[in-house]
Formats: sequence, structure tokens, C-alpha cells
Amino acid sequence: MRDITFDGRGELPEPGGEAEVLLDAQGRVAAWGPGAEALLGHPAREVLGRPAAGLLHDPAEAGRVVRRWEDGVRQGPLVLRRRGGEPVEVQVWVRSLTAADGEQRWLVQAAGAEAYRTYEFGRALLQGLFTDIPFHIDLFDTRQRFIAQNLAQRRAGVFRDAEYSGHTMREMAPPGLLDIDALEERQRRVLETGKALLDTEVVGHPVPGSPQDYVWSESILPLRDPAGTVIALAHVVSDVTHRVRSRERLVLANEAGTRIGTTLDLWQTARELAEVAVPWFADACHVDLLDSVLSDRDDTDGREPADDARPRHPLLRRAASDGVTAGDTPPGGARTVRVGDLDTAATVPGSPFLAALAKGESVLLTDEQLRPAATDPRRAPGAGPDVHSWLLVPMLARGVALGTAVFMRSRSPRRFEPEDVLLAEQIVTRTAVCVDNASRYHRERTTARTLRRSLLPQHLPSPSAVRTASRYLPASEHTGLGGDWFDVIPLSGARVALVVGDVVGHGLQSAVTMGRLRGAVRTLADLDLSPAELLAHLDDQMNRFLDERGDEVSLVTGATCLYAVYDPVSRLCQLARAGHPPPAVVTADGAVDFVDLPGGPPLGLGGVVFEEREIALADGDLLVLYTDGLLESRAQDFVTGLRRMRATLSRTPASAAPQEVCDTLVTELLPPGHQDDVAVLVARMRGLAPDAHVTWEIEAQEQMVRRARELTARQLARWGLAEESFTTELIVSELVTNALRYGGAPITVRLIRDRSLICEVSDGSSTSPHVRRARDTDEGGRGLYLITQLAQNWGTRYNARGKTIWAEQSLPG
Repeated sequence: MRDITFDGRGELPEPGGEAEVLLDAQGRVAAWGPGAEALLGHPAREVLGRPAAGLLHDPAEAGRVVRRWEDGVRQGPLVLRRRGGEPVEVQVWVRSLTAADGEQRWLVQAAGAEAYRTYEFGRALLQGLFTDIPFHIDLFDTRQRFIAQNLAQRRAGVFRDAEYSGHTMREMAPPGLLDIDALEERQRRVLETGKALLDTEVVGHPVPGSPQDYVWSESILPLRDPAGTVIALAHVVSDVTHRVRSRERLVLANEAGTRIGTTLDLWQTARELAEVAVPWFADACHVDLLDSVLSDRDDTDGREPADDARPRHPLLRRAASDGVTAGDTPPGGARTVRVGDLDTAATVPGSPFLAALAKGESVLLTDEQLRPAATDPRRAPGAGPDVHSWLLVPMLARGVALGTAVFMRSRSPRRFEPEDVLLAEQIVTRTAVCVDNASRYHRERTTARTLRRSLLPQHLPSPSAVRTASRYLPASEHTGLGGDWFDVIPLSGARVALVVGDVVGHGLQSAVTMGRLRGAVRTLADLDLSPAELLAHLDDQMNRFLDERGDEVSLVTGATCLYAVYDPVSRLCQLARAGHPPPAVVTADGAVDFVDLPGGPPLGLGGVVFEEREIALADGDLLVLYTDGLLESRAQDFVTGLRRMRATLSRTPASAAPQEVCDTLVTELLPPGHQDDVAVLVARMRGLAPDAHVTWEIEAQEQMVRRARELTARQLARWGLAEESFTTELIVSELVTNALRYGGAPITVRLIRDRSLICEVSDGSSTSPHVRRARDTDEGGRGLYLITQLAQNWGTRYNARGKTIWAEQSLPG
């Protein structure tokens, strides 16, 4: 079958115009047209006067055909025979004629089946365009006057019962229907250029005074005569309001997907919702969040935003607001709810906010429903007299209420539709997920920071022997948790311990292990163990930790540690390390060196003997302790890191404060995007002045107790501490007596004046002293008990030659 086409003149073939034959009353051919000759191949001389039945492919059908014609059925298909005998399917139309002499004639018009089908399709096309098609079609002449309309346009009612023919759209269109100037400009453009304008979106109001606007798709097509001159315009208009609204909602949904939730800040997320909604979706938008959600920040205890999924007595706080309407001023002159204020009107009894939060359903109020709000603000808080559409959407995530969002329209004439409600719920749901994520992030971060504060020292002690500073940078900025740690521990005799450690891994597991190791180091430090001995005990403790982990042992496989003890009296520092990087020493003249200290294996291997070393440190020297995260990275090995660290410390001024040294090391050495925890501890050494301590050797004789008291009284007088003499003499007397009775030679007495007064008595025995409560009949046994009552603190430390019992007294001021 051929495609539907027009002939060369742009016209459809006329039915019956292909062949015409005139028959007399006896059915003989009375006239034979050229079309018939072309269709069947017979010249006129061969058929004139002969029966027409001979032209049928089956002559026996002639009687039946005649009877049909006589019965009034004068149109239908026939099969004729060409001159060569081939059958030809045709469609015939028969008209009865009466000649002047009264004799009946038959005018038979025929068209080939192909031509007829082309005609039928063309007629169906025209009928579809002007009768059945739902599009509105208007025809205009070159003077922009109406010529015709199809039935769909007439049924639309815009020009119903109006005589529109010969009038322009400006004369006929109701006020506010559309922009007439723009329409006429488009018509003139098509007339001048001869090019069609397709799918122009036009906004208008088909019903005068209606607030609902419509969007039409308009195509203007030029109509030409056979010479190609534009003689008319055809307007094809269809209602695409639903398509445009769907597209706008899709664009807004995509916009919300990219603009809402860009940060983990609750206030910013609420602002993003309001900014997305105004002005494309609403003229004004208010976002309120539950006070429990907004207050769940770093200063809280990490609780959930609400204990109940639907709080009974919620407090809503304005988190964001955008757009301006008269509704910003509540009725009765109440103050405007500003960002950060509690929205008290939203939670009064009977407020739709409470119902929305309780049921989890949106509330839509329009026109007549909003009139009571003018006198009762509980009906629609914030809705002023100009607001004609008010939409409240509860904000829920995981079934938990987080807040509400209110959308209002006043300037836009469109009311919220059901599809708008679905879109608002979709956007608010996305916002709720972002708010919930932000709230969870803040809770997790708060918990992590609280844990970190409990695991790491927030304020380093400030003993007179050292001036310290530190920096800690976890690999995860989110949690702030890691396995690195540092500590400064005051010891007896004005000494101080400096510790840096690194637990393998990151996150919570490493942080917990680190906290336990730090606690163990502090406990072992109280025993005044040497660095090597302390690391041996810490290694045993680490093994116990790993045994407790069981199947989780792969998460934390070990740790490294560096432990140093500095004595300001001797200005000696004892150090030992377990698989940890060596410390750096920066002398007062700027020389930099790394301590040649046996590395030892990491903690957790068991059965390891650690070695220690003793170095002398002058006043003003810097001891730099750090973890390997400061030097190692994917782009840099440890040796290169040590070399860069030496160069950095060499450039640092010798007078730089410890904190400045820490900051310089982190700034210059830390690789960008570091993936390991980093801890740095810098200590500037300061020994005690020679006149701040004194040592005496005491012979192992009873009368030497009195001698020790006299020496003590004389020294306290030199220090201007005569008022402390009685207590101090009593302490020295009891400690020396205890050494004579239970210890052994050599016996030494040392007094140290620091921020406190320290008395130390050493002897050659390692027997542990015990405090006991003497009975009334006992002659002795009250010495150490008396010291516990007189001294601020006391204890015992052991060395290779025996032990030292010390007692510390506070000084005035």
C-alpha cells in the first residue's frame, strides 16, 4: 500500500474522478470517458453500445449488481476486467439520471482501490484534525483574523456561541486569557519568514478571574497556495499544564537532591530546604526543628534527639526562614518568630503542628479553610490575610519526629495541588534524612570527643623540671579517635616521666587499647620503675590485653612506646623504647641529634628484655618525642622523614617555645591527607639550682638520728623555712630511724626544695616498708604511720643499691 500523499497540486484525488461511464436503461455503454480508457485499456469504439456486464471480471455478477443499485446500494467495490483479461479492483459510485426524453440513465464513477484508499486515509486525516483530535486548531488569514476552528476548540468554550469569524484574537479573547501582544508578534514572524514556530509554551487563564493558570503548547504553521505563498496560519494548541508542572516538580526534586544536605550542620541543612523551596515552590517557607534535635551538640551527652518517636510536649525552634509574606507578622501584634527562637504558637494545644507530628501526616489549608486563622492563630500559625495556600509537612526519619516545614503561597496565584503535597513530602523527607544524619554525626562526634578527652590529657602537668607542649592529630577528623598517646607524669624527687606511644590501627578499638596502656603506664610509673623495667611490665600487660581480645586480636596487633625519666638534680635522663622511633635532642646552641637508643621490639611479643640508656641534658635542651605518623607516609619512607625532621629542627630558633616547635614540626613534616595518627611531645629541660638541694651521708649509728635533725634544721634556716623545721625534723628523724633499724649502710639523707619540700632517706636494703597501726603497749611501729599524717605524700622507690623512702611536704604559697 502506498503512503498517503498529495498530488502535484497539493490536493487529494476526488472520488470517482479516475474513471466515468454513462449507461443506458438496458445497461449498455452510452458514454466512455478517458479515465475509463486509462483504467481498463478499452478505447471508446470497442465498448460504446455494448453491455456493461462485459466489463465485469465475472459477467454472471451483473444481475446481482443491478439489483443492488435498484435497492439503493450504489457504492461499493467491484472487480472489473482489463482489456488483456487482468482483474482490477475498483470502488464505484452510481448516480441515477433521467434524460430529457424520460429515459433512465446511470452515471458510474470508479476509482482504483489504491486511489480510493488514499482518498479514505486523507479524509480520515482531515476528520481527525478537525473533528476528533483533542488539540485546539484555529485558522487565521494573513490579517490575523479568524477563519475557522475545529470542533475541539469550539467545545473548549472560550468562543462558544460567539461569532468569531473575521475577528482577531485581540477582539475576541477574554481579558487575561493570554499575552495578545506576544501572540500577534509570533504570528507576524511566521507570516514574514514562512517558518513554523513549534511547541511554544504559553501561560494563560482560560477562565476569567480564576487563580489557576494553564500552560499551552502552541505551534503556528504557515498554509500555502499552489504557488507557495502563505495565505493563512494554522494554530495547533494543546494543554500541557500537567506536563509542565511535572517537569517543574522534577527539576525542583533534582535541585533539592543536589542542594540539601551538603554539610553535616543542622542549621545549614534547614536553610538549604528553605532556599530550595523559595521562590520556585512557595512564596515563604519556615523550618522548625525539635529543640532536642538542635540541642544535641558537642555540649550534650550523646543522647538520642527524642526519647519518643512522637513527643507529647515538643518544643519547636525556628531553624530557617525564607520568603516574605504578611504572615510574618502574627495576628494580634505578636512578635515575629526569628531564627533561633522557640515557635511557641506552633505547639499550643490545638495547633496543627501537634497533630501533624502525632499522626505523621501533612496538613493542607486553602482559601476558606484559612479564614479562621485570622482570628485564631492556632489554626495556621504564621498565615496572614494574604496567604491563600498553607502546607504543613512533618519531618520524620526512621519513624522519629525531627521537626516541621511550612510552605505558604500568597503572591503566586496557584494553590497547592495534591502533586505539590507529594513533592513537598519528598523534599522534606530528604531533608529529614540529612538532619538525622547530621544529628547522628554530632552525637557520634560528641561521644568520640568525650572518650578522647577521657583518654588523653587535656592539660599537661607543669613540673618545674620541664616545660612541655604537645600536638595530637587523629587520622579520622570525624571521630577524633586514634591509637597514639602522650603523657607527662610527675615522679618523686622532682623528677618527671615523658611518654609517647602508638597502638597499631585507628578508631575506637585502638583508642580503647591506648587508654588502657596509658592507665597501665601511669600505674607502673607510681612504682618508680626504671624505663626498661616499666616497658617489660607494659609488654606483659599488652599480652594480657591481646589475650582478652580473642578472635579480635587481628584488629589490634601491638603497640610501640618510648618512656623517659628526667632527674633535674643530676640533669640525667634515662630512656628506653619498645619499637618506637628514637627521640630527638636539640641543644641550646641549636645542634640536633637523635638519641642512639636500642630500638627493641614492639609491645605484645612477650619474653623481651628492653635496654635503656642514660644521657645528660643541659638547661634549655629540647627533647622531642613523636610517633611515626609524623614522618612516614605513602610518598615518604621513615629515613627520609628523619632527615627532614633534622633539617626542620635545625632551622628552628633555639629560643623557640615548645609549642612553637610542635606547630612547626606538624606544619612542615605532616604529609597532606595523612592517614595515620600523629602525636608530638616537646620538653625543654631545666635542672634544679645547686643550692636547691643538699645530700648528707649518715653513719649507721643511733646517735646519727640527732645529727640528721640538726643538719635539717640548719638547712631549712638557710632556705628561710624555719617554720617548717619541726615537722621536717620529725619526718627526717623517723625515716633515718627506720633505715637504721630495718635497712643497712650506706644511708643518705637528701633535702630538695622545689615547689614542695622533699625529704629522701636511702639505705642499702630492698626490704619493703609497711605502715601499721601500733598497739598502745607497743614501744615502736609508729614511724611510717606518723609520716602519713605529717606529709602530703610519701612513697618508696628501688634501685640497684637498695631503696629510697621519700616524703613530700607542701610549702606556704
